[in-house]
Amino acid sequence: MNRRTLALPVAALGAMALIVSGCSSGGSESGSGDPNAEFEFWSFTGIGQKDSVDRYLEKNPDAKVKLSEVGSTTETATALTAALAGGRVPDLVMIQNDDLPKFVENPGNFVDLRTLGGDDIGDGYLDWAIAGATAEDGSLIGIPTDVGGLSFAYRADLFEAAGLPTDPAEVAEMWSTWDKFIEMGEKYTAATGEPFVDNVETSVFFSTVNQVSEKYYSPDGDLVYDSNPEVEEAFDVAVRAYEAGISASIPAWSSGWAPGKANGAFAVTTAPSWMLSGIKTDAPGTEGLWRLASIPGVGGNWGGSVIAIPARADNPEAAWQYIETMLSPEGQTEHFDTTGTFPAAKSALESEEVRGYTDPFFGDSAIGATMSDAVLNFNSFYNGPDTSAIGAALLNALVDMEAGNVEPSDAWRTGLESAEAAIGG
Repeated sequence: MNRRTLALPVAALGAMALIVSGCSSGGSESGSGDPNAEFEFWSFTGIGQKDSVDRYLEKNPDAKVKLSEVGSTTETATALTAALAGGRVPDLVMIQNDDLPKFVENPGNFVDLRTLGGDDIGDGYLDWAIAGATAEDGSLIGIPTDVGGLSFAYRADLFEAAGLPTDPAEVAEMWSTWDKFIEMGEKYTAATGEPFVDNVETSVFFSTVNQVSEKYYSPDGDLVYDSNPEVEEAFDVAVRAYEAGISASIPAWSSGWAPGKANGAFAVTTAPSWMLSGIKTDAPGTEGLWRLASIPGVGGNWGGSVIAIPARADNPEAAWQYIETMLSPEGQTEHFDTTGTFPAAKSALESEEVRGYTDPFFGDSAIGATMSDAVLNFNSFYNGPDTSAIGAALLNALVDMEAGNVEPSDAWRTGLESAEAAIGG
């Protein structure tokens, strides 16, 4: 599932406050109670949600769905914020994980899905994915639609030309730590005179900072981004990779990024599950040259969403029937087979259909097993309402460093100052 709104500027939602609805979390009293009543579903653009709706209608011919692709993930969250403040809400809405903490703060805005599916409704999904959608009072406001298992994609032909191993297991062993990743990059650059990795802000920092045990908040919800040594170390790995001269300094989604995948401007790029289709689209002439391997360190995740039912929804029962049908482990496995959207249901992640998935474009690398292991080993940490804004500020400092606008020695301080300004500290 393509999350195109990494949003180098701070997301607009970060500056908006949610207003708790006066309605109860049990659904609209005016709802029809008919599971086949027409329900309105707000989704993101560019993720092929219509395919999922079409499959749902094949399974339930009497159902009726009004799908509205609102916009980007940030635009969808902003529209939902406005609707919750007094406007007309949808019956079902998709919320990206980066935007989720601000909504979880106010669970009264949503149906507690335990009232529809029972107290054990979350047991079938990754613990950390369910935890992200669970409020302090125990309310479950969303069911995970997918996650973004992390891996690295690399050009096997370019590795071979540099005298490096090309087999994914051997590559994963050679860069098993971030220090070894940098060393490997130095060997590649020395042998070829070319950059090793596309950039350090997304491919390195986003990976390392999502391997910590504690990120920008403490487990109690206190801001610790500016004092947490794990975050500073993750940032420092990115700085050291830049100083080693192994980065092409081509930001993700910049004008040079897609051509760089095709013309060998770099040999390695981050590859969460939803980004694989982008590599195939951007560099169709490189089919069979890419491979996927696990990232250095312990697992990782980037991306994912939940589906929630607003408390004032007109037809919560119809919305719930969609969730039950399409987000079950079986439904998520089927959706993965159809679209490549990586499941959040544990039994799906352990299934042969998912773990055995390969793709000849990526040299039949063990994509399913690599990404399943990444999310199953992913560290759980608390994400607070300003996680997205803080992450964007730190990332932007690295972008500015790669552009030559910030000295490496000043990048951490610049990032902290930007984060403080972004969250109004």
